[in-house]
Amino acid sequence: MTLIDPATSSLRRRVHSAGFAGAASPAGQQALPQGGPEGRQLPRRSPVDTRVAVPVLDVAIPVFNEESRLEEGLRKLHRHLTESFPHTFQITVADNSSTDNTLRIAERLARELPELTVVRFQHRGRGNALRQVWLTSRSPVLAYMEADLSSDLSALAPLLAPLLSGHSDLAIGTRLARTSYVTRSPQRGFISRSYNSLLRTVLGARFSDAQCGFKAVRADVAHRLLPYTKDDGWFFDTELLVIAERCGLRVHEVPVDWTDDPNSSVDVVRTALADLRGMARLTRDLGRGRVPFTRLRQEIGRTPPAPQTGIPKSILRALAWTSVDVMVFLLLRGFMDPLPANLIALVFTSVATRMRFQGPLTLLLTLLLTSAALAVLPVITTPDRWLEGAALAVASLAVHIGRSLVGRRALAPDVA
Repeated sequence: MTLIDPATSSLRRRVHSAGFAGAASPAGQQALPQGGPEGRQLPRRSPVDTRVAVPVLDVAIPVFNEESRLEEGLRKLHRHLTESFPHTFQITVADNSSTDNTLRIAERLARELPELTVVRFQHRGRGNALRQVWLTSRSPVLAYMEADLSSDLSALAPLLAPLLSGHSDLAIGTRLARTSYVTRSPQRGFISRSYNSLLRTVLGARFSDAQCGFKAVRADVAHRLLPYTKDDGWFFDTELLVIAERCGLRVHEVPVDWTDDPNSSVDVVRTALADLRGMARLTRDLGRGRVPFTRLRQEIGRTPPAPQTGIPKSILRALAWTSVDVMVFLLLRGFMDPLPANLIALVFTSVATRMRFQGPLTLLLTLLLTSAALAVLPVITTPDRWLEGAALAVASLAVHIGRSLVGRRALAPDVA
């Protein structure tokens, strides 16, 4: 059965016949506060009730003109869930007005596989499709992945486990963990790392990989947050994660093995520009208080925002990183001009720390500002190595502290 724009319709759910067992507590139930302010307990999630009459898991697959690979991917996912997922499940194909045979293939498979439902949307956009499918779903756990199954399905169990147990609210796959095995072009890898670095700088995000198409969320959380997401395209993931973090929710990350599809129709440059526009719009929205974080934290948040005490960890990391960078620079300066010594020192320190304290954007800004400081210094005075090292340290710290302050100012007024 194919539904059209389910915003005003209830999705038909078929129940998978696999055996299951789980906690008896209602899905999404939270512990109530006890006592006064001093004895107040923080909200906690109960395990998902896997004995519900609806599918425990609803996996959305947004598609657009995927006729060449859709059937293989759906059969592979269905087989994996049937063999390894111990609870009931649903697979929802969200067709974004495909112009090829994608819809026909999905409908044919839906007649064969009772756990498969097809939904067709007139308005295109991955974000719109996921929002509508998730808002109308009755399953307690919601997930989505790309039709090409770029992420190895062995990561699905660790993705869902913390949501089923109540440990976490959202779970995302990350291709940027040291234990992830990723096969993709250098261009895509650089764009991804730069984008996530920009998110940390501008929006203070703490998750590592916003764009990985392998995510899951508890329905009780999703139904509260989704009405505050506005993006209908690729920025939808980022917006949902940023709002979730600002609400004090727990985001679990799972390293994934990822293989990019060389025949992917995604326009990387166009998508990156759309993401930048989405980031600018979200920054404005957060600054204007569009999302009621105070109320949402009271209703679904796990922890209140912790007050800043002492020196922030980001500043301490910046001091440590800069100290190492300056020491390497001073060693190289004994037999090298200042500008190449600065470049080599920055690259060496970043590689030695595996870019843990700087992303590509911060590294580029640090290189530009420190090089400018070293170039201007001889105009002002006749510097020795130690004065050059001091100028380099000041410029480097200025970039890191500026990044930290920008991230803090980007927070919503009631969070900062």
